[in-house]
Amino acid sequence: MTSLPPVFDGHNDVLLRLANDASADPVAGFLKGGGPGHIDMPKARAGGFAGGLFAVFCPSPNEATNFTAPRDMSNTPLPPELPMDLARRLTAHQIAMLLRVEAASDGAFTVCRSVADIRAAMAKGSIAAVLHIEGAEALDEDLYFLDVLYAAGLRSIGPVWSRTNIFGHGVPFRFPHSPDIGPGLTEAGKRLVAACNAKRIMIDLSHITERGFWDVAELSTAPLVATHSNVHALTASPRNLTAEQLKAIRDSDGMVGLNFATGFLRPDGLMRADTEIEVMIRHLDAMIEAVGETRVGIGSDFDGALIPAAIGDASGLPVLFEAMRQHGYDDALLTRIAHGNWLSLLERTIG
Repeated sequence: MTSLPPVFDGHNDVLLRLANDASADPVAGFLKGGGPGHIDMPKARAGGFAGGLFAVFCPSPNEATNFTAPRDMSNTPLPPELPMDLARRLTAHQIAMLLRVEAASDGAFTVCRSVADIRAAMAKGSIAAVLHIEGAEALDEDLYFLDVLYAAGLRSIGPVWSRTNIFGHGVPFRFPHSPDIGPGLTEAGKRLVAACNAKRIMIDLSHITERGFWDVAELSTAPLVATHSNVHALTASPRNLTAEQLKAIRDSDGMVGLNFATGFLRPDGLMRADTEIEVMIRHLDAMIEAVGETRVGIGSDFDGALIPAAIGDASGLPVLFEAMRQHGYDDALLTRIAHGNWLSLLERTIG
């Protein structure tokens, strides 16, 4: 394959995988590679994975966490709310995994708090990791813990996952269905938006209801971002974005990242690994048409979703980019989708 630009990815769940890893040394396993996950150091190097938003996700008790296996997502109810004390323990564990990987990597993995940090890490070939929280269950209504997480490196947050919390309401996994599926932000959620704007923490709208999306659009002074969502007109999942939502992202000079989860790509909404790369290209074409070439990137959901077998894991990223090239995307557009658009967006949000 032709040489492809390095990829900065809008979303992965490798921290949950490491936290759930029962081996003696998950950090060493990540650095040495050879395990079943989508991302480790050798796979990242092989696929040109240069960094991204590393999510902390706290599953509900007794909720299945292996979203990388086939499962029926047609009418999955919202999981129960997550107690704050459990969310904080799980959050601390996953952030510790992030920091321990950095400490053990001998400079090959860098936790970044600014775009300058990201560019410096990428320039020296170090994986650039930005800490993201997917669902704000670890936060209190007074937002004291937000200050603690910011000091630990938090620069991006999704107020909700697909579950209700004190800040708002998420969309369940249903198909077919509109994202207009419940209430939006609570008063605490509105205060969280204001606090994130003040601290320059990016707000991710990927799992929120349509009402919540419009609440954030009305309140936020920052670009609107959906780190890992696709096009509802092509795949009628409530996790995907309507034409009106995409227009709002465009008008705010925001960003959308292509989600590799097959259930959010396929017209039939099925989680099946035998999903063709051409389906991904159709979503990219529709995103570019809706928001423009400067506002589309990758939001893989590696280690958090069942992805097309043709890609397999991070080492397979060149397969997608070569398909883009064959489809007619020129080098400038490939570079924008690979990392340029994300870095530009992050400069407009986290600084």
